[in-house]
Amino acid sequence: MQHCPFPRALLAASLSLALFQAHAQSAPVDAAAPDVTELDSVRVLGRALTLYKTDDAVVGTRTDTPLALVPQSVQVMPRDLIDDQAARQVTDLYRSISGISFFSYAGVTLRGFRQENVLYDGLRGDPYAGFSVPQLFNIERVEVLKGPAGALYGGGDAGGVINYVTRKPQAQAQRRAEIQVGNENFVAGSLEATGPITASGSVRYRLGAYADGEEGVRWNADSQSVIGDAAVAFEVGGTGELTLQYTDITQTLGGNRLRGVPVNDSGDFLASRRWNHNEATDFLDMQAKVVLAQYRFSPAPAWDVDFAARWFENSEHQIYHEPMGLIDRDGDGTAEWMTRQLRNQYRDNDAYAANGNAVWRFSAGGVEHKLLFGADYYRADADFRAQTANSADLPRNAGPVPGIGLFDPAYGVTSHNDYGLDALPWRQTRARGLRYGGYLQDEVTLTPRWYVLAGLRWDGFRDEDLIAGTRVDGHDLSWRLGSTFVLREGLNAYASVASGFVPQATGNQDPAAGGPFDAEQSRQWEVGLKTLLAGGRLTLNTALYRIERSNIVQATGEVVGGVNQLATLGLVRSEGLEVDLLADVTDRWVVNLAYAYNDARVVDAGSNGITNASGDRFANAPRNKLGLWTRYDFPALASALGFGADYTGERVSLDGQRVKSYAVFDLSWQTQWRDWKFQANVKNLFDKVYAASGFIKRNGHFPGEPRRLYLQAAYAF
Repeated sequence: MQHCPFPRALLAASLSLALFQAHAQSAPVDAAAPDVTELDSVRVLGRALTLYKTDDAVVGTRTDTPLALVPQSVQVMPRDLIDDQAARQVTDLYRSISGISFFSYAGVTLRGFRQENVLYDGLRGDPYAGFSVPQLFNIERVEVLKGPAGALYGGGDAGGVINYVTRKPQAQAQRRAEIQVGNENFVAGSLEATGPITASGSVRYRLGAYADGEEGVRWNADSQSVIGDAAVAFEVGGTGELTLQYTDITQTLGGNRLRGVPVNDSGDFLASRRWNHNEATDFLDMQAKVVLAQYRFSPAPAWDVDFAARWFENSEHQIYHEPMGLIDRDGDGTAEWMTRQLRNQYRDNDAYAANGNAVWRFSAGGVEHKLLFGADYYRADADFRAQTANSADLPRNAGPVPGIGLFDPAYGVTSHNDYGLDALPWRQTRARGLRYGGYLQDEVTLTPRWYVLAGLRWDGFRDEDLIAGTRVDGHDLSWRLGSTFVLREGLNAYASVASGFVPQATGNQDPAAGGPFDAEQSRQWEVGLKTLLAGGRLTLNTALYRIERSNIVQATGEVVGGVNQLATLGLVRSEGLEVDLLADVTDRWVVNLAYAYNDARVVDAGSNGITNASGDRFANAPRNKLGLWTRYDFPALASALGFGADYTGERVSLDGQRVKSYAVFDLSWQTQWRDWKFQANVKNLFDKVYAASGFIKRNGHFPGEPRRLYLQAAYAF
């Protein structure tokens, strides 16, 4: 488990890059191509007046509408911010997104609600399979649309939508090699190249390879990741572009799947934050392959059309010791022994997503319209196989798996090879989910200062149990209505109302339990201001919102014919305020600040509570969260100093245990010398011991990382 595969990946990337460059040099010049004069390269040493700012994001409207005119909160994390913070995975960016906080693995709390569904390039489906955290090597930016997004994207979580935009071939030639080292024996390397293949630039390419390895901050928890990415883009006709992309992802996580560290009811860790319930022989292996095709063209000046299709498959095999709860084995009045199960699980996913959009711009009666027609389709096949070896420390269903000490864990005494897995029974599920829909959206310019957006979508869905041969079908409508008014130049006020839905879980649709049930519903009311001041040097966005989730399936407490009865009883309300600031304080000083206040409450829990809630509060939903990142440039030294802070207020876990508030601080230094860039990042500068989120009582809290140091050298050629 300690091997580090990145040298082979980088060697393969180097050979591929060499072949691509050779092809580019030998490729025939287009007959109509003009003479090209190669200019000397220009290095940009400062970052004045950039604000880490992005003016548009397709996630908001699926059109080219500027973010300032979208009547809903949208945030974008561009590549410059990712690089400055040395963000390797999406969890490193949470400080810069208002209203978002860590929940578990790659899941987050967004506007008070647990959120796990994501998009890649506007298409459904997560190739990282849920227990592996998305990596950012081949990601150009991360877009977040806050609140229900059913009018554009169909069924999804009430808190919002996260869209990862992958890196594509560029017209300007760029090549970059990078090496990183850090504590915990962290080593990473990458190679990237992009640019034209033909002299006219009508064909472009991108190649990338990344690999890393580290021991990890939890005992036994080593990890290795390898990502390979290749894409080519073709100009088609005078207005079209076809992009083909292939991505290969491998992750090997030793000592996983990781749960938390036990805590007391006050939220204090009972053991070292490095404590692990897993043995070194435990692991999570994940492999994924992703193929993307995008085609965009303009058949007429008033029309834009785009199609996209993505297929991916991933397979995940994990063997891990599941913590089952503490016991006082020696009878001294203090629980010191964690009981464990052994779980052997396989997950295989195969998914296909497709989307088509057409945008028509026209004027009628002196009113300008931007009319969007679209449809999408998603099919996902999920196979799951598992076997379980039970705890030797519990009298009921006793098995061969020993526990482990909380204060003095003795690793290596046992492993999954000792439990007779060959004789244990398997349990299996096979499911197919279908999601399909069509939508219509009109963006209307009533006057030069008054804009209105209206959207409507119809969705169909089908969930099938391929073993039992049963299925649940349904359909729903979602809508969005909003308006933006330009109070004066640089000051826009907006208001919107939007709806969303989530199909009920297949397991809750049993007619014997009272099903089938209509989909869970959500609705958001939002008002806000989007402000651009000081000649574009300062962007200040504020949002006030209320989200209500209803039709939540809960147990009634009644049993009929031996079956627990269910009903749609639940109602949850989330209210909050968000403030996002991007400012060039001076030509050298950039500030990025994100603040959120949230109060998520259970209004109607039925008799047995709401999933992901504890009492009347939602789990891992802090009332206050503040994130800061600032950078100061020193042009004379071709250098920049960065500083970050992340404050997350007190929360409760799923079982109502206190999750303490925390504040951590980061520091960075980077300098440019000729074609070299050197960077140092210190994360959790003061080595704060804290919980990133809570879980259930027997699993404890997820500990935040201790102090981490990363050194980086990159060469552009």
